[in-house]
Amino acid sequence: MIIPDHIPKYNQSVNYSVNLDCDPKDTWSIISSKSHLELFHPFCEKNPVKKWPGKGAIDELQYLNGWLFERNFLNWYENEGYDLLIGRKYGRQSYVSWRIAPTKYPTRSRISITIYPFIFNTGSKFIQKIPFSLFVKPQLDSYLRSVLGGLQWYVINETPIPKNYFGVHKWFSLKKGEK
Repeated sequence: MIIPDHIPKYNQSVNYSVNLDCDPKDTWSIISSKSHLELFHPFCEKNPVKKWPGKGAIDELQYLNGWLFERNFLNWYENEGYDLLIGRKYGRQSYVSWRIAPTKYPTRSRISITIYPFIFNTGSKFIQKIPFSLFVKPQLDSYLRSVLGGLQWYVINETPIPKNYFGVHKWFSLKKGEK
C-alpha cells in the first residue's frame, strides 16, 4: 500500500479481512452509503455526514464513549474501496484503507480494513515495537474484528447491529453502568 507523501511515515499496520455473503457491488453499496457506520459498527453512536460521497468526503464517527472523530476521505475507488484519515479534528490522524475484492464465488466478496495508527507508530521502530505490539495491536485487532463482524451481521440480518454486540471495547465503548 502506498501512503501519500503528506501523511506521516507509519512503521506498522493492523489488518483484518472477512468474506461476506454479498457480491462486491452490494458490499460497495453498503460501505459507500451515507452514515453507513450506523448500520454495522458496534461502537458507533452516530455517523453524521458533512460532505458525501467521493474523494474529499467528510463524515464524523461518534463513538459510544462520546469521543468524536472526523474521517477525511483521501481516495475513493468506485466499487473497490477508499483511503481516509481519522482522528480528532485538528489532532493526530491515523491512516485507514478499506478494500473490497471479489472471490471465486460471484455472490461473495472479501473486505479488508488496514489501519496505520498514529500511536506508537511514527518514531523509532525499535523503541515503539514493544508498546505497539503489546498495547495498540491487540486493541485494534479486537476493534477490526468487531467492525467487520458487524458488517457480516448486517449483511445476514439486514438490520442495524446492536451496540456493543460483540462485547465492550476498552477504547470506544461505555462499560455497563456508565453514562
